[in-house]
Amino acid sequence: MTPTDAGDPRRWLALPVLLAGAFLPPLDFFIVNVALPSIRGALHATAAQTQFVISAYAAIYAVCLITGGRLGDLFGRRRLFLLGIAGFVLASLLCGLAWSPEALLAGRLLQGLAAAALAPQVLASIRVMFPLAEQPRALALYAATFGLAATLGQVLGGVLIAAGWWGLSWQWIFLVNLPVGAGALLGGLLFLRESREPHATRLDLGGVGLLSLALAALVYPLVEGREQGWPLWTVAMLGASLALFASFLRFEAAVAHRGGTPLVDVSLLRHGDFALGIVVTLGFYLTSAFMFTFAVYLQGLGCDALHTGLATLPFTLGYLLASVTAAPVMRSLGRAALPLSLAAQAAGFALLIGAVKNLLPTPALMVALALAGIGFGIAFPSLMRTVLGSVHARHAGLASGVVITALQISAALGVAVIGGVFYSVLGTARYPAGYAHAFATALGCNVVALAVIALLSTRLGHGHAAAGGVAVPVAPEA
Repeated sequence: MTPTDAGDPRRWLALPVLLAGAFLPPLDFFIVNVALPSIRGALHATAAQTQFVISAYAAIYAVCLITGGRLGDLFGRRRLFLLGIAGFVLASLLCGLAWSPEALLAGRLLQGLAAAALAPQVLASIRVMFPLAEQPRALALYAATFGLAATLGQVLGGVLIAAGWWGLSWQWIFLVNLPVGAGALLGGLLFLRESREPHATRLDLGGVGLLSLALAALVYPLVEGREQGWPLWTVAMLGASLALFASFLRFEAAVAHRGGTPLVDVSLLRHGDFALGIVVTLGFYLTSAFMFTFAVYLQGLGCDALHTGLATLPFTLGYLLASVTAAPVMRSLGRAALPLSLAAQAAGFALLIGAVKNLLPTPALMVALALAGIGFGIAFPSLMRTVLGSVHARHAGLASGVVITALQISAALGVAVIGGVFYSVLGTARYPAGYAHAFATALGCNVVALAVIALLSTRLGHGHAAAGGVAVPVAPEA
């Protein structure tokens, strides 16, 4: 009997540990935004160096996620989780004690590597530790944790910097990781059980190299391109990434044909809902650009960092409420949960456009944010459940790495493309009405994206996981 059939007896004790690990990587992506001015002044960093504080972490994290997931499948998910947590704590300490821009960038690169080892093991462990009937609840709590980290980051960063305990300011945004990481490390040693892919063989180093090059050629220009005005090298790298991905797929197919163990089992893309689910995931997380454009819009109206973060509370509260109640909603609605929740998020954003353009009364803004948050809070676990449920448990680490990589790529793409739309529309109109018009236009792009993927998502859940011949229903029976 597999763990997914029976369930790990310590799974509910292990879940808070896993969620603490899930909390750290997205928190450290968002919390840095409000600290950049302080970092630049304290370390005498250049504009390029402060920008790279964010992009270095995002790029190395996205590039190494699939490899991290595969390493967990091969050498043990508990082992990779513990190594990732320990590495993240040490890297955070280096960042908090950084004495120069170079030391801080080194710490951020190490954080990205550790996060890539850590993050895929969370979803993979949930997939193999919990029986099918309990997975929606566990994934809903994961989604709530992930969203809390993303939405709390800027508020927490502002509070920590303003507090200035013991004469420190920006350092606290990194040092706050130490107690969380230490608790997760101790809990992991006590409660996590080891799991891995049966019959593990050596790592496909050729696949690692090709995939890393392909992802780097895709992610780095997406992260850096908008800030630098899309120079020719960014376009060239994006074009090269397509050729590298094609070469990677051919290489992996050849490895499998020779009887080897490829880094990515390309047969996953031909089975069940996995391939379509990745497409929907890419479209879904384009909406992460909303947090970026909403923050810039509010700052254009004169709000400081703390009040900008507080303004997102209706979205955050709606998200958290929906996340913790998503399991019964998913059971009740079945396959309809995902398209309906995406439609709710699109409706919330459409109402927000009306409020921003003064077509609706001011209280509608809070209602719109709450509705969008509710839609997001149900859509996230519904999507994770469907996509991860479409593959066999032995591929859980690989599938989790692919899913989180898709989220990272989509986030970078959303900021690059939808953020580019925002700034193109804004132009030189740096006054409240100009910011409102730019934000409404960018948000309209989010509405269109959500409408398209809501239609695509209606095709998810009609098949079963092909890997291993295990039929995985979209929602468990009541």
